[in-house]
Amino acid sequence: MRWWPVILLAAVILSAAAADTRQIFEQGQHAMASGDLAAAEKDFRAVLAADPDNVGAHGNLAVVYMRRKAWKPALDELRAAERLAPQMAGIQLNIGLVYYRQANYGDAIPPFEAVVRAQPDSLQARYLLGLCYLFKERYADAAQTLEPLWPQESGNLNYLYVVSIAANKSGRTELDQRATARLIEIGHDSAEFHMIIGKAHAGAGMYDRALAEFQTAARIDPKLPLVHYFLGTEYRRQNDLERARQEFLKDIAIAPDVPYDYDELGAVCYALDRLSEAQRYYEQALRLDPTLGTSDYGLAKVYKEQRKYAEALKLLRAAGELDPKSSSIYYLRGQVLFAMGRRAEAKAAFDEAARLKQAVRDELERKISGQHPADPQLSQEPKP
Repeated sequence: MRWWPVILLAAVILSAAAADTRQIFEQGQHAMASGDLAAAEKDFRAVLAADPDNVGAHGNLAVVYMRRKAWKPALDELRAAERLAPQMAGIQLNIGLVYYRQANYGDAIPPFEAVVRAQPDSLQARYLLGLCYLFKERYADAAQTLEPLWPQESGNLNYLYVVSIAANKSGRTELDQRATARLIEIGHDSAEFHMIIGKAHAGAGMYDRALAEFQTAARIDPKLPLVHYFLGTEYRRQNDLERARQEFLKDIAIAPDVPYDYDELGAVCYALDRLSEAQRYYEQALRLDPTLGTSDYGLAKVYKEQRKYAEALKLLRAAGELDPKSSSIYYLRGQVLFAMGRRAEAKAAFDEAARLKQAVRDELERKISGQHPADPQLSQEPKP
C-alpha cells in the first residue's frame, strides 16, 4: 500500500470563500475520497473558475491527476499552488511525489528536502528523501537522512536493507553492522529475509548464491510478491529464457500491476524472437508506467523489426528524454534512420552514440541486457 498524496483541507483554504464555493470544494473532497475522480475534477475546476487563486483547489486537482498518473498536469497544478503558498509543506511533498513516481529522483530531492527542513519528523518525506539520495548514489546523505528513522522503522526489513546499503557504501561501518545484525535478528528464516539476502548477493555479483536464496524464498512462500520477479531476473541472467518467462508470469499472477514484470517479459520474448508477445508486454508495461525507458526502447526495437520506423522514432524520442546520455538509444536511432534512408541523420546519431559510449557507462543498456535489472521492491514507497 502506497502513501497517497496530501489532500488539502477546505477548512484551511476556504475560510474566506463564499459558502457555495466551500460546498463545491467539499463535494470534490468527498468525490475524491470515494474514488470518483471525474466528479472531483469537475468540482475543483468549478472552484477555480470562481476563485482562480484557490490553493486547495489547485492542490487537490493535482491529487486527482496524480492518482491517474497524469504527471504533467499534476505538476502544473502543484506549481500553481506553490506560487500561491510557497511555504506549504503538503504542496512540496506532492511535488516530490510526482517526480519520485516518475523515477526522476534528482528533481524529487529539493522538494523533499524542503519538507524535511520544515517538518524534521515527517517519516514519509525523510524516507523518500533517503531513497532518492540512495538512487543518486549520494550514500552518505542517504545514511544520514535515514538513520533518524531507526526507532520507528528498525522492524522493517526493507528499511534495514536500504540503510545497510547506504552505510556500507559511505563507510559507516557501525551503522552497516547494526543494520545487518538487526536484519538477521528479525529476519529469521522468513521468505522476505531470504529474498533480501538474495538481492545483496546479486548486488555483489554472487549470482549463484543469489539464485539459491531466491529459490529458498519461493519455497517458503511461493506467493510472496516479487520473489518470482527476482528469480526471473537470475534465470534471464543465465540466459535460461523460458524459465525466466515462467517466473515473471508467476509474479504477475500474484501482483498484476508491477510494470517491471511486463518489461522483463518483453525483453525475454524479444530474445526468443516472439515479437508479437514482446510488443504486447512492452505496451502493458508502458500503460502501467509511461516513464519506463527500457520499455520505450524495447518496443522501438520491435517496431524496427516490423519496419514501423516512424513509431520507433517516436518511442526513441520518449526514451531519450528520460535518459539523454544513453548511447544505446542513439545507436538504435541511427539504425532506424539508416533503414529509412536518412543517412546524414543516421551518421549523426551513430557518432553521438560512439561519443556517449566513451563518456558514460550506459545504465539503460545494462538494464536491457539483464546485467542490472530494476529492483521494484527497493523503489517502492514505504508503508505508512
